Amino acid sequence: MNVARPQADRSLLLDAEGPVRPSPEGAAARRALLAHPVLLLTGIVLASLNMRAALASVSPLVGEISAALGLSSTATSLITSVPVLFLGAGSLAAPWLGRRLGTERVLLGALLLLAAGILVRVLPSVYALYGGGVLAGTAIALLNVLMPGLIKRDFPDRAASMTSVYTGSMIAGATVAAAASVPLERAFGGSWQGSLAFWSLLAAVAAVVWLPQVLIARGRTGHEVPVASGAAAGHGRGVWRSALAWQVTLFMGLQSLWTYVLIAWLPTIFTDQGMSRSTAGVVFAFNNLVQVAGAFLVPLLAGRMRSQRPLVALVTSLVAAGYTGLMVAPVAGAWLWAAVLGVGQGGAVGLALTLIVLRSGDAVTAARLSGMAQTVGYLLAAAGPLAAGAVHEATGGWTVPIALVLCACAVALGVGLLAARDRRV
Repeated sequence: MNVARPQADRSLLLDAEGPVRPSPEGAAARRALLAHPVLLLTGIVLASLNMRAALASVSPLVGEISAALGLSSTATSLITSVPVLFLGAGSLAAPWLGRRLGTERVLLGALLLLAAGILVRVLPSVYALYGGGVLAGTAIALLNVLMPGLIKRDFPDRAASMTSVYTGSMIAGATVAAAASVPLERAFGGSWQGSLAFWSLLAAVAAVVWLPQVLIARGRTGHEVPVASGAAAGHGRGVWRSALAWQVTLFMGLQSLWTYVLIAWLPTIFTDQGMSRSTAGVVFAFNNLVQVAGAFLVPLLAGRMRSQRPLVALVTSLVAAGYTGLMVAPVAGAWLWAAVLGVGQGGAVGLALTLIVLRSGDAVTAARLSGMAQTVGYLLAAAGPLAAGAVHEATGGWTVPIALVLCACAVALGVGLLAARDRRV
């Protein structure tokens, strides 16, 4: 038996045999409230802040972690390499999960998985340290892959500017995490575990803010609306057979390689030359801060250009110059090299992500190309910190590892110039 409601309260209908259910008008009003663009933008920014914070927060503390667990240089490099490896493995599954479960739901799950991985990582065990890295890397992979497709779908006319917003937010999160790691360790009484665990709160807050997007997507069709659907399988096969897609992928991978080598080892390069740990942490944070400028500006410039070749030459040259400085005079020019590298790193990741969007004709292709580029790219990048640590241990210095990264810069320039042509996958 239905109970009549006053006209002023027709947005809710009460069924005597069931719970209160919103009328179509009430449901539409709720979705309109939840779908406010400010709420969506806030969710994107908070999710993006988490994409590197969990990784950048480790680097200033890697010496304490290594000493506490008795790790060798190679084993220490795995602290960074394991998450990056699973950035690649998780990227392979992200498009499929997005189609099966819906992009909004997968992004929410990724944020919750990230919070869990951060907490697992600080348990008193080497296995937990690496296992938490697996969870965190997988979660970040899902965020990395699905965000470009989401932006292509929801902001088709502002894809480049929105890419600059989320890329800048990603770098800003890394900056704050790098700068705050050592002070947080001191605030927690010298506990590196407390410092690392703190960043699970950022992921949890982002998950709460992202929840309305899941409700909006469910309200549209009864289930989350995926970024990639329909002819996605055909698009996927075409992407993997495309020479242009491979050029975008290799540029993504090589710029990730040089970035994660720095995330893993930049503070150590400085401390090995006599710089204090706290100063090295501040310089590392400054490097991340400067990246925000490149990550924000380069996508905006790229979106206004038919060919992005000048930007490819610019960012790779800056990174190569910064690495050369680290080889020649790491401490004397530390702030300069950190700044030059920062602009180049931020610009490169912003450009790589923008190329995924600009080289794609639609949201389906963007999601598929993003999955390909980040799967192969991060698997390639995972070798960077591990190889740099192994070569450093074998040679007793940083000259050879840096020389190898400079070779990667040269290759990145070549494939980047090809990827920057005005063509579509």
